[in-house]
Amino acid sequence: MKQLSAILAACLLLYVQAFAADKKPNIVLIMADDLGYETIGANGGTSYNTPNIDKLASTGVRFEHCYAQPLCTPSRVQMMTGIYNVRNYVEFGTLDRAQTTFAHLLKKQGYATCIVGKWQLGKEPDSPQHFGFDEACLWQHTRKSTRKLDTRYVNPQLEINGKPVDYTRGEFAPDLTNDFVCQFIEKNKDKPFFAYYPMILTHCPFVPTPDSPDYDPKSKGSPTYKGDPKYFGDMVAYMDKEVGKIIAKLDSLGLRENTLVIFTGDNGTDVPIVSMMNGKRVAGGKGQSTDAGTRVPLIANWPGVVKKGVVSHDLVDFTDFLPTLCEAAGAIVPTDLKIDGRSFLQQLRGEKGQPREWVYSWYSPKGGPAAKREFVRNQRYKLYTSGELFDISNDVLEKKPITTPNPEETQIRETLQNALDQFKDARPPALTKP
Repeated sequence: MKQLSAILAACLLLYVQAFAADKKPNIVLIMADDLGYETIGANGGTSYNTPNIDKLASTGVRFEHCYAQPLCTPSRVQMMTGIYNVRNYVEFGTLDRAQTTFAHLLKKQGYATCIVGKWQLGKEPDSPQHFGFDEACLWQHTRKSTRKLDTRYVNPQLEINGKPVDYTRGEFAPDLTNDFVCQFIEKNKDKPFFAYYPMILTHCPFVPTPDSPDYDPKSKGSPTYKGDPKYFGDMVAYMDKEVGKIIAKLDSLGLRENTLVIFTGDNGTDVPIVSMMNGKRVAGGKGQSTDAGTRVPLIANWPGVVKKGVVSHDLVDFTDFLPTLCEAAGAIVPTDLKIDGRSFLQQLRGEKGQPREWVYSWYSPKGGPAAKREFVRNQRYKLYTSGELFDISNDVLEKKPITTPNPEETQIRETLQNALDQFKDARPPALTKP
């Protein structure tokens, strides 16, 4: 009898181990709005309090060279499709409805999917569902403010699964969207889920949060587009608090060990904001192609899978998120999508992986036939189609292009030029018309 019990116990253990190995991980992708690399404490930032994000970094992997597009819609399109803007970016505020997103691919793999926060990818009522999301709680989907004021923060005007909802009792939109994510997680705790959370914070207008002494629950919105930059620190702290709430929800449901959490920002910090990082002043550069506009935080955390306290110097750009999430989920990326991204999942596991030699950017704020700025870069050097080559490590603001390159820089220029040449005719003919 004891021998039979031992055999049954061994069989049960093997079954549990096999089930655990085959169990798909949950994925939570959090993207703060207008939050540059310099704002996070783990990156050397000293102006703001980000303890929850810093803890994710100290117990996970922190990347020092992640690059977004300089503006929100271009970054979102690139992240969701895994394709460089040169191939599929149509216009600001729009995602071409012919595109396949990471939500499509994960949903096909059996994932419950949701998107929560800021949309800005098309005003069709079915847009979120069309792009693969089962549920949605969004600001700036189909609606325009009825108050002639910005309605993304206090007493917001949102849309929940396509239905307009107005709040008038002092609610704060980041709390509402965060609660929606947590409810989605709880509702789907027994099956794999993908929560994409492009946060409303920390985009202007810069306003008090519920943790600010002068928070006004009767406010109908900021009277100015920018608001007051003095509140930016409060907004960063509140953004970090919302991240902490999601981690706490995962912990309380016993899901943390099987959940990959990724945190990043969609572009650089807004222009009025000046922050301190490693003893230096860093002015926000949203909309610019410099590091201040494109370098963003990237932190990945997955207990037991992602190595603790690793700092990666590998290059990552926003095309890389789609293949990384798909590899983690066991989802196949169809070859006919011809994505530009490459997975960095192996680096998260502490393996070498296939790190990039360069990242590419085709940046046009409003779309159109040509880029405003186009460049290729590695960790140190950046080459524009204008022919200007910059040593970013010694010229982060790109004030003085290299005019007399040394032999090593000549070789680097050639390598980067070869990369640029790959995209000479990449713009589809249908998108080259003015």
